[in-house]
Amino acid sequence: MNPALAPYACDPARTRGRRHAEVAAPTRTEYQRDRDRIVHSSAFRRLVYKTQVFLNHEGDMFRTRLTHSLEVAQLARSIARSLSINEDLVEAISLAHDLGHTPFGHAGQDALNECMAAFGGFEHNLQSLRVVDTLEERYPDYDGLNLTFETREGILKHCSRRHAELIEAREPGGVGQRFLLRQQPGLEAQLCNLADEIAYNAHDIDDGVRSGLITLDQLQQVPLFDRFRRQALAAHPHLGEPQSRRRWLNEAIRRMLSAQVYDVIDTTRAALAARAPADADAVRQSPGPLVGFSDGMRAESQALKRFLFSQLYRHPQVMETTGHAQQIVRDLFGIYMARPEEMKPAFAARARAGTGSGEASIQARVVADFIAGMTDRFAGREHERLTGLQLLGH
Repeated sequence: MNPALAPYACDPARTRGRRHAEVAAPTRTEYQRDRDRIVHSSAFRRLVYKTQVFLNHEGDMFRTRLTHSLEVAQLARSIARSLSINEDLVEAISLAHDLGHTPFGHAGQDALNECMAAFGGFEHNLQSLRVVDTLEERYPDYDGLNLTFETREGILKHCSRRHAELIEAREPGGVGQRFLLRQQPGLEAQLCNLADEIAYNAHDIDDGVRSGLITLDQLQQVPLFDRFRRQALAAHPHLGEPQSRRRWLNEAIRRMLSAQVYDVIDTTRAALAARAPADADAVRQSPGPLVGFSDGMRAESQALKRFLFSQLYRHPQVMETTGHAQQIVRDLFGIYMARPEEMKPAFAARARAGTGSGEASIQARVVADFIAGMTDRFAGREHERLTGLQLLGH
């Protein structure tokens, strides 16, 4: 065991391994290799042009899936260091967790799930696993990135029982098993799940105010944020001046992030002390997650999420672009199902193979893979090419 790691951390020397055996690297741990493979993947590069909340054409300063993933990794690594759990694994999971996200954010996912309703549905966590297991083509002898069990476990945050049974049938004792046994993932995976929430709540406030769709005054409705907004102004009275409101927002967000990070560290340390897991497998056997907020912080975080949902995600301006984005996804799905040759040759060939076998679900999954891999701007251009309609700006 690495002496820098707590006994309940995931130790790369004790990994459950990769689906295809490989010789160990001389200078890197197994989780460092996972991180490096993710960073060099095609799917990771495409995240720079995939929506977080605001579509790619709406501004250069808004978060994308790539910047979001980097912020999640930063927060998660900071917390992992304080908890003495594996920073490299945390970073790998954080950077990979959104690889399967569609263009146009949750709007695109909802539309593609609707299109796939008769063919098993679509869920971005499952798609992220599919990207690293199957869709990336970087190695001569196998598909995917051949990541370790622990990284793949962290990528698959959520999974229905039906999908878990399908994964278990393909990979007995693999990443689907915990959902059937109602077990927990490792601490590193638990931490990335919470860091994801902390990151998007904070940066959606920032992007929402930057866009003009929500204001600092409106945010007084949110106890979690307003506490730090008032603290920032009390410590720096000049921030109340009109020309300093951007600094005021940044300082309030910084304080809010720090408070959430320390809350997670303190709450998790207390849970670990109470449960005293002997190792990573004991963490998985725990009846509930060990990484979490205190009850008070959880309630405040949920109130912030409700505010963002009603005031930002459901804002008429956001909903207008959401509607156009969903039409693009639905139209593309219908066109590719009818004319698979319109896709890139490799996908068209796979779709034809599915059609030839008489399995419409195979063709539909290929179409979903192709659409999910698109960036916002590529999807918009494809839609314009195929329909003659320009629904979104370039």
